[in-house]
Amino acid sequence: MGPQNDTQISEFFLLGFSEESELQLLIFGLFFSLYLVTVLGNLLIILAVISASHLHTPMYFFLSNLSFVDISFTSTTVPKMLVNIQMQRKVITYVGCIIQIYFFALFAGLDNFLLAVMAYDRYVAICHPLHYTLTMNPRLCGFLVLVSWVTSALNSLLHSLMVLRLSFCTDLEIQHFFCEPNQVVHLACSDTFLNDLVVYITAVLLAGGPLSGILYSYSRILSSIRAISSAQGKYKAFSTCVSHLSVVSLFYCTLLGVYLSSAVTHNSPSSATASVMYTVVTPMLNPFIYSLRNKDIKSALKTLFEKL
Repeated sequence: MGPQNDTQISEFFLLGFSEESELQLLIFGLFFSLYLVTVLGNLLIILAVISASHLHTPMYFFLSNLSFVDISFTSTTVPKMLVNIQMQRKVITYVGCIIQIYFFALFAGLDNFLLAVMAYDRYVAICHPLHYTLTMNPRLCGFLVLVSWVTSALNSLLHSLMVLRLSFCTDLEIQHFFCEPNQVVHLACSDTFLNDLVVYITAVLLAGGPLSGILYSYSRILSSIRAISSAQGKYKAFSTCVSHLSVVSLFYCTLLGVYLSSAVTHNSPSSATASVMYTVVTPMLNPFIYSLRNKDIKSALKTLFEKL
């Protein structure tokens, strides 16, 4: 007899990082601190962009959207883990798990698309500076963000529906601190071939596409910078891309590293530890990367603090 429908499944168990009770307080303190820094750092970027009129440009419009997505991305996973540690329980409801998968896929996809949009913005600014204002007009900027949201929402809905069709038996323990989609799928006792196929196809289209766009944009940017005669001009042009390039490298390298390691050590607790890099650390570092090397952000933050 084949596996029964999963309508009787009411909850999963998130095993997290450690079963040792003495480490729970340390883990709680660490993740609470990281979460607080992530929220405050990205919130300051958003407030700085809103309050400073000289930051009302396409680049900072996309940056403020990225900061909002980073707050939301981290908020999808960390608060639930903190609540579970505080209440000394490891349970997440079946519905809660599906919701978490939806928003995790939504904001991960938005991160991906916004980084590609920001790369295009830098490409137009450096390769076609005379047409920048005309090309990157408010209508196009709004349209690019809207397309990113709609595409990510449809993609995350697809992944959520694909999980809903699965049947689960007795093994309901997730070796993670949140409902990581890949691990949830492979807990199913029904056939997951279609789920795996959808993941591979959407990864190629919705992750490979934006990444290809980023690589193409930077190849053209580097060609344009090499054509600049003065060393000062080259430095000025490249300096406008350093922050974005750092964020792109951090996001894709950590994401690729986690999923390559999880493919080797499937359902290993070490994959949960590695996932912290792109779910918590990367969103936390983004505000520092953009503010430390950016005089406009620094001055806007200084003005913002003076008003408080």
